[in-house]
Amino acid sequence: MAKQLLLIDGNSIVFRAFFAMHNQIDKFTNKDGLHTAAIYGFKLMLDHVLDQFHPDAALVAFDAGKVTFRTKMYDDYKGGRNKTPDELTEQFPYVRELVEACGLHSYELKNYEADDIIGTLAKEGDEAGYETLIVTGDRDLTQLASDHTTVAVTHKGVTDTEHYTPAHVEEKLGITPRQIIDMKALMGDSSDNYPGVTKIGEKTAIKLVKQFGSVENLYDHIDELKKSKMKEHLVEDEAIARECKTLATILQDAPLEIGLDDITYRGEQTEELVAFYQQMGFKSFLAKMDLAPEEKADKSAPVEYTELTADNLAAVDQLEGELNFYLEMPDANYHTSPFAGFVIGDGKTWLVSRDAELLKQDPLKKLLESPAVAKNVFNAKAQIVGLHRLGIDLRNVDFDLLLASYLLNTNDNSNDLGQVALEHDYHEVATDEEVYGKGAKRAIPADDQVFYTHLAQKARAIDDLRAPLFKKLDDNQQTPLYTDIEVPLTRVLAAMEITGIKVNAQTLKDMGSKLTERLADIESQIYAAAGEEFNINSTKQLGHILFEKLKLPVIKKTKTGYSTAVDVLEKLADQAPIVEDILQYRQIAKLQSTYITGLLKVIHSSDQKIHTRYLQTLTQTGRLSSVDPNLQNIPVRLPEGRLIRKAFVPSHAGWQIFSSDYSQVELRVLAHITGDKNLQEDFKNGEDIHASTARRIFHLPADAEIDRNMRRRAKAVNFGIVYGISDYGLAQRIHVSRAQAHEFIQNYFKEFPGVKKYIDDTIAFAREHGYVETITHRRRYLPDIHAKSFSRRSFAERTAMNTPIQGSAADIIKIAMIRMKEEIKQRQLQARMLLQIHDELVFEAPAEEIPVLQKLVPQVMDSAVQLNVPLKVESKVGDTWYDLK
Repeated sequence: MAKQLLLIDGNSIVFRAFFAMHNQIDKFTNKDGLHTAAIYGFKLMLDHVLDQFHPDAALVAFDAGKVTFRTKMYDDYKGGRNKTPDELTEQFPYVRELVEACGLHSYELKNYEADDIIGTLAKEGDEAGYETLIVTGDRDLTQLASDHTTVAVTHKGVTDTEHYTPAHVEEKLGITPRQIIDMKALMGDSSDNYPGVTKIGEKTAIKLVKQFGSVENLYDHIDELKKSKMKEHLVEDEAIARECKTLATILQDAPLEIGLDDITYRGEQTEELVAFYQQMGFKSFLAKMDLAPEEKADKSAPVEYTELTADNLAAVDQLEGELNFYLEMPDANYHTSPFAGFVIGDGKTWLVSRDAELLKQDPLKKLLESPAVAKNVFNAKAQIVGLHRLGIDLRNVDFDLLLASYLLNTNDNSNDLGQVALEHDYHEVATDEEVYGKGAKRAIPADDQVFYTHLAQKARAIDDLRAPLFKKLDDNQQTPLYTDIEVPLTRVLAAMEITGIKVNAQTLKDMGSKLTERLADIESQIYAAAGEEFNINSTKQLGHILFEKLKLPVIKKTKTGYSTAVDVLEKLADQAPIVEDILQYRQIAKLQSTYITGLLKVIHSSDQKIHTRYLQTLTQTGRLSSVDPNLQNIPVRLPEGRLIRKAFVPSHAGWQIFSSDYSQVELRVLAHITGDKNLQEDFKNGEDIHASTARRIFHLPADAEIDRNMRRRAKAVNFGIVYGISDYGLAQRIHVSRAQAHEFIQNYFKEFPGVKKYIDDTIAFAREHGYVETITHRRRYLPDIHAKSFSRRSFAERTAMNTPIQGSAADIIKIAMIRMKEEIKQRQLQARMLLQIHDELVFEAPAEEIPVLQKLVPQVMDSAVQLNVPLKVESKVGDTWYDLK
């Protein structure tokens, strides 16, 4: 069998990898702030190639610089190309390091391009009898295809390639690989910026090459061509065509200082590669490595376990000390997910079963409900709700792997236990994707050994990670945050989810009917204004109506045509009534689909309630997020949106809905954290903070009347400053000149110098430590705080400013929720907490308990934490969520 040679066009593949993954660039930075998307994509390509091609020799060729013999020959060669993004430039040295760690060689040659290195080695490989594979993102290299050389050109992303052989080139273009050079000479190359012959495109170039074979032969027989403009251009541009052929020709005799004997493929250098992956934060690649037993446990190795059945439940009595427990629910929504099985164990013994019904029996039920026995779990809230469905009250959760991992790094919030374990360099448990598959193919394995091993691995991982994660929490001063806030909150949220909120389905249906009629009316108005019927939801058809038929000014174009995005339509709204109708149509249609049809689908038939899920480990700031359905985002600014709340009613006759809402909590937190005397004074004096700020930044007397417009501007400044708003951003928001906006910001900092000092100090802290904290030591890491890219670094700085404010506000309402739950229990009230909507808590209670709540809830919320300014709470009551007054 012939030896195999792998040649990779380093520059083109790195570029391709970077731009293929550009939409996910935020996910690819390491702990030092280095962007890693191109490095990651390059490794994906390499793995894909090496899975199919097993080289004896391998090299990645790179360009040595912008100056080559071609640029000396033609000044504008490759001119006009956009500057390489800084985020990409910084990755090239690490790609070279990766190449070496993967056992390949890299090489560059001054005054020559990577193409010439590849061309020269490919020819040497041909002559030595190698089968050669060239991998590139540049079709120019297809000229190197031969009987023994295949050129794989990336087609989509970095792993989908089109393989060019002489036969494929013939089929695709009708010429030989070497004639691609002549084709390029005649048609030019916009990418490499050489012109070719005037007005000759690809089709004409191919036709001429087929007829004459080469540029030289074409000019030897130029007189045979009939008189035409094309012939005139060919004659006039002969020198250009000949020069372009030289530019297009990849050298196969470049003066390399290496040969095939110097680029033997060595295979992965395990130690180097492990260190590299750790530096880059590539934990998914680490997980796939075939490491030695001392470096990584074999995930497929059996874990000793005992299958639990109704006949051997006595085995549970042998468990000692803290228990590790995991109830497997394969669907994300644990309110409705089937039960696939469970595992329980004490670190020495693992008991597994597919039969969740066994949990209802003693001694299992007794152990799970025992307040004396500590339990270690993953995703405690899911476990509490799942067990509640089985009639079991899970008590005394000590360690929640998901929650602890999230507090240590808010990015570690996967619902896959195996994936979370990898974040802590723990490799002794497979991910669910590895065992269950993904997407439509996801399924619990029918093989008991595979499934039970996976369950036992999960319980063992929980047990093994408990001590190190608790130590890290302690090192970070986050243990009180974990034990006093997040774990108690888990039980509060579980109770809220289990309780649910009652929804009157008929009210929603009636609203849906009215919205359908409304949509029909708006449709008619739109068709009348357009003069024809069309698909309002089609961007293409709508663009035709607005910009071609009605001749409205084009604001923005996309690759596929006219943009009809909301921001575009809002700019056109005052130019034609049809635009306002379209905006209204979209709003009503979204209400209909998302909040009428959507809510009707998730009302549980058993209790006519909606049981939303609160994601406790999702956001970077610690705020809770509602899903399945999202009840925090009902669009209450729209009259029709507010009406949807009419359908949310108390569970019992004679009960009412009650809510309490923090007023301007983030600004009060800002006053406390910054220690700014003026800001604190305004809050202590009970001032309208936006009116007071207006007087200060507009230099008005203390008793001056503030009109709505001035207050609106001051409000934008108040909320914008701590989020790092620029003078340009503020000018756009409040419709003033940039100079005015700049003056407002400067005036604000003069009036509130403590805020300016806080901003500067917080950014300095983030630069030194790599993270910022809330008042409870909730951390957010900022890998981009040292990024070379100005835009990414600026975003990290803005995040550093606002995270302690947003996160501390989230901490405050969480503490209030915990204390409110305790007060309701102690006072033996029937009232129940139903929802948390950002800074608002919603309850239901018998009418006779409402006066108690009106005093109790504000009192608890006001005193959740002691700030240097008072917290203010506003309460409302009503027969439905909509009727709160």
